[in-house]
Amino acid sequence: MCCKDNHTHKGIVVVMATMFVCLCISCQRDVQLRADAVHDRAAMPVLEATDVMTLISDSGVTRYRIKAPSWRIYDKATPAYWEFVEGICLEQFDEDLSIQASLDADYAYYNEDAQIWQLKGNVKSLNREGEQFETSELYWNQNTERVYSDSAIVITRATSIIHGIGFESNQEMTKYTILNPTGVFPINED
Repeated sequence: MCCKDNHTHKGIVVVMATMFVCLCISCQRDVQLRADAVHDRAAMPVLEATDVMTLISDSGVTRYRIKAPSWRIYDKATPAYWEFVEGICLEQFDEDLSIQASLDADYAYYNEDAQIWQLKGNVKSLNREGEQFETSELYWNQNTERVYSDSAIVITRATSIIHGIGFESNQEMTKYTILNPTGVFPINED
């Protein structure tokens, strides 16, 4: 009987040791899966959305469509900002829902305080008159309703292609000034 009790006692010790090892491994796994506390709230977006597509209406009529693969809002940063790290596409519609103007960029940054958009990388804009604007960087100040750039720009019109460095425009991109223009312009001999 004594041997049987000793054997049982050894079995209990082995079972307990095994449970202790499993418990320790489990605790280590839990610790490894826990995330560190957020140290810098300003560096963390309050909203992160993927595959965004939103429509904006005016008086019940759809006027704009915004599409973006990724949209992040940093409300605690100074200044607060929105970021579209994978690009953005904005389309403006007419009453028949045909696209009348558009804007595309590989990256977009919106400063909420200053209300200024910065668009970078393959920025392309089509205005209501059918003119295509292409540049590497573009700014849009919503307060002043002005669009501007210091970068090289190519404007493709129905009868000409204008190259230049820097430009300023109204936000519809229909009245613009090219700061340093170059290009070929057709001349009517009459």
